[in-house]
Amino acid sequence: MTARPLLLNPHSFDPPRLDAESRRQLRALIDWFEQRGKDRLLRDDLDAAWVSDFLDFVKQERLFATFLTPSEFSGGDADKRWDTSRNAVLSEILGFYGLSYWYAEQVTILGLGPIWQSDNVKAKEKAAAQLEAGGVMAFALSEREHGADIYNTDLLLTPAENDSEGVLFRASGEKYYIGNGNVAGMVSVFSRRTDVDGAEGYVWFVADSGHENYELIGNVVHGQMFVSTFRLNDYPVYEEDILCTGPEAFSAALNTVNVGKFNLCSGSIGMCEHAFYEAITHANNRILYGNPVTVFPHVRANFVDAYSRLIAMKLFSDRAIDYFRSASLEDRRYLLFNPVTKSKVTSEGEKVVTLLWDVLAAKGFEKNTYFSEVVRLIGALPRLEGTVHVNVAQILKFMPNYMFNPADYPQIGTRDDAADDVFFWHQGPVGGASKVRFADWAPVYERNTGIPNVGRFFEQVTAFKELLARAAPDQDQRSDLDFVLVIGHLFSLVVYGQLILEQAELTGLDADLTDQIFDVMIRDFSAYAVELHGKPSSTADQQAWALSAIRKPVTDSARFDRVWHEVAGYDGVYEMNP
Repeated sequence: MTARPLLLNPHSFDPPRLDAESRRQLRALIDWFEQRGKDRLLRDDLDAAWVSDFLDFVKQERLFATFLTPSEFSGGDADKRWDTSRNAVLSEILGFYGLSYWYAEQVTILGLGPIWQSDNVKAKEKAAAQLEAGGVMAFALSEREHGADIYNTDLLLTPAENDSEGVLFRASGEKYYIGNGNVAGMVSVFSRRTDVDGAEGYVWFVADSGHENYELIGNVVHGQMFVSTFRLNDYPVYEEDILCTGPEAFSAALNTVNVGKFNLCSGSIGMCEHAFYEAITHANNRILYGNPVTVFPHVRANFVDAYSRLIAMKLFSDRAIDYFRSASLEDRRYLLFNPVTKSKVTSEGEKVVTLLWDVLAAKGFEKNTYFSEVVRLIGALPRLEGTVHVNVAQILKFMPNYMFNPADYPQIGTRDDAADDVFFWHQGPVGGASKVRFADWAPVYERNTGIPNVGRFFEQVTAFKELLARAAPDQDQRSDLDFVLVIGHLFSLVVYGQLILEQAELTGLDADLTDQIFDVMIRDFSAYAVELHGKPSSTADQQAWALSAIRKPVTDSARFDRVWHEVAGYDGVYEMNP
């Protein structure tokens, strides 16, 4: 087995792939959390203390200014850029110490999306200046009645006729579930004009949470995160506040979520890593019936499964970064990998925590554990920026071309270079998912069939292709979301496995761990096949296929023991400063 630890360890954090200033700032962030200590971290969570001291640190270190300002508006600071590779590390660290800290960054990223995508240079310069001053942003899309349904926004802009002060519109209406809405200097607000019908009436503009016409109603949740609801009361909107209008505003909303949803995977990974350290250190030193808890086979199985799933989360997410950073109008494969990252990786995070909790049992409730916080909050991530169901439905649009119509693309390597990801702000009009092409997914599987469980999983994905060719969902089934979601989950596993294998090859991952990951994948695929068999509308052919696609993983007790030995090696490796 590989001797290189695969999980984030704050005690030894110093990634050589990052530049010196990025490492310094991230090291300072870790040190800030560690100096505060675990007791303070957990007490603030239990007391629902707003993260003001964290934001003071962000201001002092110019953290968000450095990581979230595109180089075009850097003011000559060579360290400022929007670099997804290092942003993912920042997000992972914040998740490692608490979702509330991650959330302050997440909603700032979302709030910046419409700004950086706009042609409003003054607004961009203002955003860069506010970031430099330590400010955070907010993204006001959702509403109580409509959720994030941007077709039906009730935040209305009424033309201000003959206004002597240059006011173009008066904005009125409420927004709901808006993170950072209590302090954001620039709140990106989605609205529609009262004098223009249809898509041409959409408008993004920026508001100031400190303005007298901005009424902060309260926090929707009880917690450190301030998930606000606010009302604009005849809020004056000037020319310099307008970001984008019409169909471009609609596209900006969805393209911002494309950027923001990716951030959820690294937050989930960080939470799971910290929980894993606590779980293995506790269980490996807990004596029950005269033996360490980890002597019991079911406990070792849980830990090996949790570890395999967690490493798979990291492999897929890291490889997805390469595609995201290499995207262009000619290569939009990220539009598939993003929702898979969002729906699959965050769902896997829930499974990892559940597996660990089944070992920790009552210990997982104790208020002096970070685990108790993770248990309460890990389920938020699959349900933010669109539920799993919404994202799986989106994934299905890409399935025909992915499975049957490969295209040639230049090979994409590891993208951890210190580059500015400018394409994020020039993604263009939304739509056209069914036209996106992909490289052939089969070769990476074929190259790795010497790993027993990869070979067996490849049998399943080949069978899935045959299902789509011979017994694909009919018209009625395609309109039955309950049915096609199972197809979407099966398809997601094909995509998930592809990028896991690509990253395993790029990083030289030990074959034992790859084998164990695909042991999990086989069981997951078989479970979805059984679910498909049991659906009320599944046909006889589909039921027969489902039973024929079930596989048992290739068992190898020596391999399992070697992976378990790696898992047990994390005992005591990291404990947070008390």
